[in-house]
Amino acid sequence: MTMTSSIVKTVCPFCGVGCGICLKIDKQGNLTGVEPQANHPISHGKLCEKGWSTAYAIRPDNRITQPLKRIKDQFVPISWDEALTTISETVSDILNETGAKAVGVISSARATNEDNYAAQKFARAVLKTNNIDHCARICHSPTVAGLKQALGSGAMTNSTKDLFETDVIVVIGADPTENHSVLGGQVFEAQRRGAKLIVIDPRVTRLAKVADWHLQLKLGTNIALINAMLQVIIEHQWHDKDFIEQRCEGFDELARNVATVTPESVEECTGVSAELIRIVAQLYSQAKSAMILYGMGITQFVSGTQNVIALADLALVCGHIGRPGTGINPLRGQNNVQGACDMGCLPNVYPGYQAVDDPAVRQKFSQAWGENVADQPGLTSLGMTKATLAGDFRALILFGEDPVVTDPDQNHVKEALKALDLLVVAELTMTETAKLADIVLPAASFAEKDGTFTNCERRVQQISQALAPFGSAMGDWQWLSALAAKLGSQQLNWMSSEQVFEEMASLTPSYQGMSYDEISRSHGIQWPCNNDAPQGTQVLHRDTFPIGKAKLTPVHYVEIDEPADEQFPLLLTTNRLHFHYGCGSMTRKSPLLERETPAGILFINPKDAQALNIQLHSPVAVRSRRGYVETRAMLTNDVPPGLVSMPYHFKEAPSNQLTNTAQDPITKMPELKACAVQVYRLPEGQEPQDIQHLLEEE
Repeated sequence: MTMTSSIVKTVCPFCGVGCGICLKIDKQGNLTGVEPQANHPISHGKLCEKGWSTAYAIRPDNRITQPLKRIKDQFVPISWDEALTTISETVSDILNETGAKAVGVISSARATNEDNYAAQKFARAVLKTNNIDHCARICHSPTVAGLKQALGSGAMTNSTKDLFETDVIVVIGADPTENHSVLGGQVFEAQRRGAKLIVIDPRVTRLAKVADWHLQLKLGTNIALINAMLQVIIEHQWHDKDFIEQRCEGFDELARNVATVTPESVEECTGVSAELIRIVAQLYSQAKSAMILYGMGITQFVSGTQNVIALADLALVCGHIGRPGTGINPLRGQNNVQGACDMGCLPNVYPGYQAVDDPAVRQKFSQAWGENVADQPGLTSLGMTKATLAGDFRALILFGEDPVVTDPDQNHVKEALKALDLLVVAELTMTETAKLADIVLPAASFAEKDGTFTNCERRVQQISQALAPFGSAMGDWQWLSALAAKLGSQQLNWMSSEQVFEEMASLTPSYQGMSYDEISRSHGIQWPCNNDAPQGTQVLHRDTFPIGKAKLTPVHYVEIDEPADEQFPLLLTTNRLHFHYGCGSMTRKSPLLERETPAGILFINPKDAQALNIQLHSPVAVRSRRGYVETRAMLTNDVPPGLVSMPYHFKEAPSNQLTNTAQDPITKMPELKACAVQVYRLPEGQEPQDIQHLLEEE
């Protein structure tokens, strides 16, 4: 029997809740198990099934252990020196021939703040481009844009512990019991202790089943519903007049905008009764404190930024902001998606959301780095795809993301990645995107490096190296540093992750007061942490907003881009599953999680299933204007008639074969939550084929 010789405290590498975990390491240096941190301020000694399965996610089998080079259709092991030389020579040629606009970086919401800071600095100071993005583009970019416009800061305003200090919890367009399970459990507990729970969602989620009120709105009608709530609140004088007068501007215009949007006028479009809208409007506005939690059922629409602004309008008008138990609280999907945004891994902002088109900001970073920096905002990740297909973009360096499984319109993404002169992917395992790379680099997992993650409540927590990197794997900032040196730049010459953090903090106002020592002394620090808030900040906007007064902005209901029609009579939405995560590259290594769910499923209402002669587990085909997949049917009343739902964790039946690339004009967020499809049963005896076989047959 192997005895554990050490326990290393760190942070769970899955969702944005940021639960505290302990890694058990035996005397041989192997990871033998995982347990929750008993006194952690967020997780309180609990973990979800994904957290408990962390050891499987990073275990040695099928890990990439050394750099690989594509020669025809085979990957051949090469040395790090050859890999970095090949990359640097090709990148140099492209920079000389086409310029910096033809190269870019996609960083990772699963990597550390240090890795992400290094990635954007590599793009800006070494490649001289603002072509840097990551997966927040397709999850919470409307949060960053919408809340920044309304409040001046694009992050969760409150802390998770506020769930136990609020009278009313509104969960809209999110199912925290699936992706943020520990937090979902806390919502249950808060309701048990007396908080009223309102769930607004087209699906009957777990929380909807226990909610005091469930508003089962039609897909994509969020703004119509919120505007009707605002109309009721203003008509009955339930708004917080003092708060609006002292701390907001634009109220009169907002009031005029919603004056005719009565609950009766939106009944048909939203599918929610006028009576229920009135009840919930009163409950939310009259509560002493009320807290909004939302997810991608708000952001992943062509109206994503407007949806976020509508929620901000609602909270501001009722004065539910700047106090414990209130606020607008986006639930971030990946462990460090908040941090990757904070680090400036976006084409229009430097670390700390400092705008690239502001000359003073450019001057600040040029001076700090001793380099001239690009003066134009860069391409988004989807913009890089489009530019590649137009012949204008030639080299992409990508780590810890799998756009082939997660970006909309899979065929479009694959076509672009194959058209690149150079695709470099750093990964733990051979993802669908890595399979298309020219050079694959072995990445170190979260347990094999030091650094920090920032969770959804802005809490910066330390992760500590517990294991030696597997094979010749390196942390992302380390190989980026080595690649910069090959390109003749000393810009990334750090000796430790702490040095990376110190440089970042010195340039990022909201992180300025943080250090590794301070972070490790407590269970992390919530930004902003600076001279004004040396202990960090639990609740944003207590007395003032970064933009002075908050901006109330009228927004109008925008229909989804692709409604159902005769040819494609059902609407498809995407969802997450309790037992899986992201592209599945980590959770699907766990036999415990894998056995819970077959590889790919379609949730369909029994009425629709009956009309299509589909039974439980029937093999079915799903087709949209962009693609086709085969999978199995799960019959459930959790989706209403006319709506079907698919998770995106499964490479065998990827929902992004089907999803729409129509975009929110402000953030270029694709409408992943709504597209029209047709569903039909496969012939008797025919098994669903995975996407690989289907594409080979074409």
